[in-house]
Amino acid sequence: MAHRFRGESHHKVDAKGRVSIPASFRRVLEAGDANRKEGHHPELVIVYGDHRRRKLECFTMQAISEVEDRIEKLPRGSKQRKALQRLYNTQSMLTSVDETGRLVLPAKLRQKIGLEGAAFFAGNGDTFEIWKPETYEAEMYAELGPDDDFDPEADPSIYLGGGKEG
Repeated sequence: MAHRFRGESHHKVDAKGRVSIPASFRRVLEAGDANRKEGHHPELVIVYGDHRRRKLECFTMQAISEVEDRIEKLPRGSKQRKALQRLYNTQSMLTSVDETGRLVLPAKLRQKIGLEGAAFFAGNGDTFEIWKPETYEAEMYAELGPDDDFDPEADPSIYLGGGKEG
């Protein structure tokens, strides 16, 4: 996928749950929706997950198709496949960008992550996330605690070479 979600930004969320998508993210959504017809708005999938997820993860149609292809390679009936199907098919929703470049986030999703007046968008390459800004700040590095293969104090670019500097 040549187009990537990059950057971070804050956006207001109105009382109806409408939030503007960063313009550069809209271009990636358009490029990632091969079935989009001229004059139509791109579709995307929002994965909200269960109680453990405190963010909304947004996929282009191409990116979610790649995830689904990987799931289908797992043995039918396996616990891993069932868990992944539940996350990416059941605990998700198909939506589209509106004519003004906004998403309408249903009350259920806003309540799930505590989203009120503002949303934080974080680009992750083939996906982007929508967070309550305070939650993002608190959890941004929480999962990146130290272990044998990771130093949270190091410049992350050292891991581009497989964990070796240089």
